[in-house]
Amino acid sequence: MEPTTLTSTSPEGTHPAQAPLIAVTGATGYVGGRLVPRLLEAGFRVRCLVREPRKLRARPWRSHTALEVVQGSLTDVAWLTASLKGCSAAYYLVHSMESSGRDYAERDRALAGAFAGASAAAGIGRIIYLGGLGELGPGLSEHLSSRREVEHVLESSGVPLTVFRAAMIIGSGSASFEILRYLVERLPIMVTPAWVKTESQPVSITDVLHWMVRCLSVPETSGRTLEIGGADVLPYRELMRIMAQELGLRARVIVPLPVLTPRLSSGWIGLVTPVSYRIARPLAEGLRNRVVVTSNLTQQLMPHQALGARDSIRRALERVRHNEVDTRWSVAGAIPGDPDWAGGTLFTDQRSITIAASADAVSRAVCRIGGGHGWYAGDILWRIRGWMDTFVGGPGLRRGRRDSDEVEFGEALDFWRVIGVERGRSLALLAEMKLPGVATLNFDIASAPTGGSALTMTARFRPKGIFGLLYWYSVLPLHNIVFGGMLRGIRRAAESERIESSPPANPGARRDP
Repeated sequence: MEPTTLTSTSPEGTHPAQAPLIAVTGATGYVGGRLVPRLLEAGFRVRCLVREPRKLRARPWRSHTALEVVQGSLTDVAWLTASLKGCSAAYYLVHSMESSGRDYAERDRALAGAFAGASAAAGIGRIIYLGGLGELGPGLSEHLSSRREVEHVLESSGVPLTVFRAAMIIGSGSASFEILRYLVERLPIMVTPAWVKTESQPVSITDVLHWMVRCLSVPETSGRTLEIGGADVLPYRELMRIMAQELGLRARVIVPLPVLTPRLSSGWIGLVTPVSYRIARPLAEGLRNRVVVTSNLTQQLMPHQALGARDSIRRALERVRHNEVDTRWSVAGAIPGDPDWAGGTLFTDQRSITIAASADAVSRAVCRIGGGHGWYAGDILWRIRGWMDTFVGGPGLRRGRRDSDEVEFGEALDFWRVIGVERGRSLALLAEMKLPGVATLNFDIASAPTGGSALTMTARFRPKGIFGLLYWYSVLPLHNIVFGGMLRGIRRAAESERIESSPPANPGARRDP
């Protein structure tokens, strides 16, 4: 079934109903989540093709009249074809680096093939793809080789293809930026692979988005490969030096060792930074390739003064400090549905507490767990569990959270994933730490019979084998400290908010300015 076309705002001089309709895949990801509002600001109508619409529910642009969201799978060619009909252009911003093992390249080819065929059948005017910058040759990493293969697959459709090739993208919340920031913050002395001497031309996410939107108004960019980069060409060790200066840290000691392979260095990245080994591995392999702009075609067709590395890093850090991270790398990827608890052992630990505060105040307190706020109680136990998880290859507590107060469906909170959120009513988390089983943590808020709110916390664990049973009984004695203390901490936070927001006893009394 073909998606419904919505009326929208449009570019200057264009009637809303005549505004071009643009399809965007990967709208829940890092780049796509920032591209959509830019397209809407530029006056285009936008159709987001997503697997899970709930991930977009809290985005400020979700209710824009020029936006429509259609749900489906990129493996379904019939659905893709129907969804792409009527679109003048389509952005393909999909990659599978979080796939298990090393099958991401094969999956990327399959997804690109389905999209290419559907685009041709739907009569799309052109496809726009964001790939990786890097010199060609036998030494190209598997990650960059996969990006090139996707280009070829998309091009084989016969639909005009605009390819943007970028090196490291610097922006608050990007995987590359997070790796760089955490390495510099946590390691005053770094023993690194030889790739720290490799030249790179990093580019700000602001500049990437500028060119990706601008190309729609420049017909000459259709069917072209456009290399994009920032104002500076410099080795990765220089990027680390700049990052340390912008963070206000002492100069880092960097010792390159040629014996450190991409496999070892990606394992090290996975331990020290919030980025998982599965993502760090292809990124680390790509760092051995020199990634510098070799063609001036982009500037010829779309002149633009790009930011330098220092300004890009400074802007990204400012966004982090001011809690203005629009999208984050950890939100992308598939989210398991609610586990099927039937047919197996299910352990449940349920606790309730009455709170003298509104449901909204309780909800705000609940949604602040994780990241810099901690977990209200037993933080040292949470940290120990995080260290243990990191040691065995899990995410640990390193991922933090995107925003210090708000949570969205699909985002990461330390080693939990948000699989359900209703403001003032509930929050559901799925454990992504290494476990011999499947664990969820649910918070449900209701009106208390005696006034205020009743908060119920339910921890569920479905063990796998004997190790799952041993794990549950080994941590059970700590639940009162961790979960009981968390409930009491949430109550204190919610009731404190109620007291601070209460009106003065004498409303007519004079207040100091």
